[in-house]
Amino acid sequence: MINPGEKKKLEQTALQLRYDLLEMIGVGVAGHLGGSSSLAETMAALYFHVMNFSAGHLDDPGRDRLVLSKGHAALIQYAALCEKGCFPREELKRIKTLNGLLQGHPDLSVPGIEAVTGSLGQGLSISLGMALALRLDKSPARVYVIMGDGEQSEGQLWEAAMAAANFRVDNLTAFIDWNKVQATGTTKDIFNIPDLDKKWAGFGWNVLYTDGHNIEKILEAVEKAAAVKGKPSVIILDTIKGKSFSFAEGNAAYHNGVFTQEIYQQALEELDLIKAGI
Repeated sequence: MINPGEKKKLEQTALQLRYDLLEMIGVGVAGHLGGSSSLAETMAALYFHVMNFSAGHLDDPGRDRLVLSKGHAALIQYAALCEKGCFPREELKRIKTLNGLLQGHPDLSVPGIEAVTGSLGQGLSISLGMALALRLDKSPARVYVIMGDGEQSEGQLWEAAMAAANFRVDNLTAFIDWNKVQATGTTKDIFNIPDLDKKWAGFGWNVLYTDGHNIEKILEAVEKAAAVKGKPSVIILDTIKGKSFSFAEGNAAYHNGVFTQEIYQQALEELDLIKAGI
């Protein structure tokens, strides 16, 4: 449980991460706003409250790891790493340029990134390997992996899910960003996968469900997951794609959309209104 002051600080951090998204995307260039903004609260909770992670100790073998399996949402992870001080803020404006550090998907050249991801379905396998290695080393570190809901149609993901349960990997916590929209439409219309909670439970996982935009509830779910022994946990985050931007919420066009100057200004004004209310 966090006190009101800590909760407010994390909410302000999540808002700052959304401001950072706008700074990176800018005007006239496509950027993955929707699936990045749906993870702002989760990234704030993990990087700024839960994880043993420091910009000054990125090679510490005892650090917690976060793998963003839905690598197209790299912008929100870059925002968090920037706010943690892993690289200069100037890099945000140089994203996806030849001279810039930050590219369209996570890469090991970026301080704080643990794995190259973006080919969907592979992040859970990578994270499982990390968790098993940490267990062999008798390390207290934990591994967190964030998957998309559209990603649940990938076969490799379910192979990793079976393996994690079989090997009773309880230092691994997975998240599903259940924002219900993927690149070209709703997940229900494109590749419907009902009863995610029952499916993961059937694969031997401890399943938790929470409001993915409520800092306190996210932290409660993470704490419950860490307390479970003998099996991995998955937290289904009930989120809204494009959260906090009215024109993007639930809108597949902003999975990887382009801002006009008018839309960009609207986005800034909407965040300013949220800021005034926190």
